[in-house]
Amino acid sequence: MHRGKEQEKSKDFFKAISRLFRELKLFKIIIFLALIMAALGSILSIVAPNKLSKLTDEITQGLIVKKDNIELLSNKIKSNLSNIDYNKINESDLTETEKNDFLVMISKINIDDQNSIVNNISNLSDNTINYILPEFEIDKIKINSKDQLEFIKIMSSLDSNATSQVIYEKVDELPKNIQDVIKPFMNIDMIKRISIVLAILYIASALFSFLQSIAMTIVSNNFAKELRTRISHKINRLPLKFFDKNQVGDTLSRVTNDTDTIAQSMNQSLAPLVSSLTLFVGTTIMMFITNYIMAFTAIIASIIGFVSMGLLLSKSQKYFKDRQRELGKLNSHIEEVYSGLLVVKAYNGKKESDKKFNELNKNVYEANRKSQFLAGLMPSSMMFIGNLGYVAVCVVGAILTAKSMITFGVIVAFITYVRLFTQPLSQIAQAFTSLQSTAAASERVFEFLDEEEMDKEENIEKILDKDEVKGNIEFEHVKFSYNDDKVIIKDFSAKVSAGQKVAIVGPTGAGKTTMVNLLMKFYDIKDGDIKIDGVSIKELSRENIHLLFTMVLQDTWLFKGTIKDNILFNKNNISNVKLKEICDNVGLTHFINTLPNGFDTLIEENDSISSGQKQLLTIARGMVENAPFLILDEATSNVDTRTEELVQNAMDKLIKNKTSFIIAHRLSTIKNADLILVMKDGNIVEQGKHEYLLNLNGVYAELYNSQFQN
Repeated sequence: MHRGKEQEKSKDFFKAISRLFRELKLFKIIIFLALIMAALGSILSIVAPNKLSKLTDEITQGLIVKKDNIELLSNKIKSNLSNIDYNKINESDLTETEKNDFLVMISKINIDDQNSIVNNISNLSDNTINYILPEFEIDKIKINSKDQLEFIKIMSSLDSNATSQVIYEKVDELPKNIQDVIKPFMNIDMIKRISIVLAILYIASALFSFLQSIAMTIVSNNFAKELRTRISHKINRLPLKFFDKNQVGDTLSRVTNDTDTIAQSMNQSLAPLVSSLTLFVGTTIMMFITNYIMAFTAIIASIIGFVSMGLLLSKSQKYFKDRQRELGKLNSHIEEVYSGLLVVKAYNGKKESDKKFNELNKNVYEANRKSQFLAGLMPSSMMFIGNLGYVAVCVVGAILTAKSMITFGVIVAFITYVRLFTQPLSQIAQAFTSLQSTAAASERVFEFLDEEEMDKEENIEKILDKDEVKGNIEFEHVKFSYNDDKVIIKDFSAKVSAGQKVAIVGPTGAGKTTMVNLLMKFYDIKDGDIKIDGVSIKELSRENIHLLFTMVLQDTWLFKGTIKDNILFNKNNISNVKLKEICDNVGLTHFINTLPNGFDTLIEENDSISSGQKQLLTIARGMVENAPFLILDEATSNVDTRTEELVQNAMDKLIKNKTSFIIAHRLSTIKNADLILVMKDGNIVEQGKHEYLLNLNGVYAELYNSQFQN
C-alpha cells in the first residue's frame, strides 16, 4: 500500500527531463553533434525558399512580357510629346506646310489617349515625326520614331480586358526592336546556377537530417542498453526488503516497457525539437526580412496554434503518467496470475482474476485512449492552422502583387515559409508529447535506480576460505526488525558446533526464515552479532558469506536449459561420475533415465515436470556446492513420504562433516538432528534433541503431537 501511494504522487516534468539530461552526460558529444546537424539542416531549409523565390522570378521573366519596359516605352513617348521644343521645330528644316500640320496636331492631340496620338501623328510627315518622337534606347536597344509609332498603334488596339493570348499575339506584330525590349527572356545560365544551389541546399539539409537521425538512434539505443545494465547491477545491490515490498511485474515493467519508452521517445523528440525550434525562429526572421506585411499575415493566422498546443499539453501530461503507472500494474497482475496459475485454477479464482485483469486492462485502455486522443489532436490542429496560413498568404499576396509591391516569387517563397513556420508547431507538439512519455518512463526507471542499496563493503578485507572453515556459528543476543513498529527477533542467542545438524522449528511467524536471512546477510542485524568461527559477519562481505553456504529453498527455480545445466548451475568442475553419484543419492536417477536425452534433455517452460521432481533437481543442485554450511528451508515439503525418506538418507551422507540448518514444519524429518532450536515470538524458548524436547512436554511437544493427531 505504501508503494502504491508513492506511485500516485504527481510527477515533476522539468525535474525528470533535467535528470534525464544529466544521465546522458556520457553521450553529450554525440548529442551535441546531432543537435548541431539538426539545426544546420533546418537553417539550410530556411535559406532555400529565398533561392526558390529568385528561381521563380527568373522563370517568370521568361514566360511573361516585360510590363515594366512596356510602361517605360509608353512613358518615354508621352514624355517626348509633352516636352516638344517649339523653338526647335520653328528653326528646323521642316517646310511651312509640315510646321502648320504640326501646330494643328498639337491643338487636337490628347497625350493620355493613345488613339488620339495615333490618329493625329499618323497624318504627319516622316520628318515631322522624327522631330517629335526622337530616337532613344532601352536596354541598349535603339527605338526609332517609326518603331515608336507602330508600338502606339498596336497597343492602342488592345482592349483593357484583353487576354494574355491576345497580348502575346499583338507583341508578335511589333517591330523587332520593340519585341527585343518587351518580349520575355529566360536567363538559362542564371536558372541553372540557382537550381544547382537549391539542389545542394536540399541535399545537404537531407544529409544533415539523416546523420542526426543515425546519431540519435545510436544514443537512444546505447542509453537504453546502459540503463538495462545499470538496472541489472542495481538488482544485485538491492536489499531483500525491496523485493518484499514491490511486485515483480512492476519491476519487470520498468526494465522493459519504461526503458524502451525512454529510448523510442527520446529518439523522436530531442533532435526534432531542436530542429523545429530552429525552423520556427529562422523562418520568422526570414519572413520579416522578405515582407513584413506577409509575415504578420502568416503569424496572425498561426497564433492560435500556440494557444491550442498549450492547452493540450497542460491537459495531456497526467494521462501519460497514468498510462505508465497502469501498465506497470497490469504487468504485475499478469505475472502473478501466470506464475500461480495452478493455484488460481485450483481455487476457482479465474473469475476473480479475470475481473481484476479486465479492470486493470480498462484502466490502461482509458489512459491510452485519453493520452493518444489528445496527442492526436495536436498534429491535426497544426495542420488546420497551416492550411489557414496558406489561404491568408495567397489572398494578401495576390493583393500586394496586384499593387506591384511584391513579385510572384515572393508569394511562392511565403507559401514555403508558411509550411516551415506551421510545421515546427506540429513537430514541437509531437516532440513535447514524446518528452512527456520520456519523463513519465524515466521517473519510474530513475526511481528504481535511486532505491536504497545495501551497504557497500569496500573496507571489508577479512576473507574466510571455505576450504579452511571449521563450521562453528554463534548467535549473540541478535535483535532484528523490518521496521520500528514490529520486532521480529527479540533476543536470539545460540551456539552451533562444527558438523552439527541443527533444526529450527516453531509456529509460523516465529522468525525461523528471518534467522537464516540474517545468517546469510540478506538483512543486517539491528543489534547483537553473528560469528562464523569467531569472525563477525559484519567483518565479512556478503559474497564471501554466500560462498560458505549452500541454500535449498522451498520454492523451486529452474531455467530453460538441460537437466545437467540446471544441476550444475554456476559450476564447471564437476565430473559426470560425481554428478551421477549425487543424482543416485537424491533419487533422481530413475527420473533422468526416463527422459529422452537423459542429462542432456532440454527443460522447456511447458514441460510437465512435477513439483516433487523440480524440488529434487534443486536439492541436487544444492548438493553439488561443496560448502561448509548447508541451509534447507522446507526443502522436502514438496516430495512424497517415500522420496522424503530417500532424500533424508542422502542428506545424512552428504552433510557429513558439514554444519547444516534445517527449517521444517514437518517435524518427522528432523528427529535425528543434533540440535533442535524451538523458536517462538523471536526467541529460542527450547533447545535440545528430539527425545529431550518431547519429554519437556513444552512448545516442541505440542507442535510434534499436533501433527500426528487424528
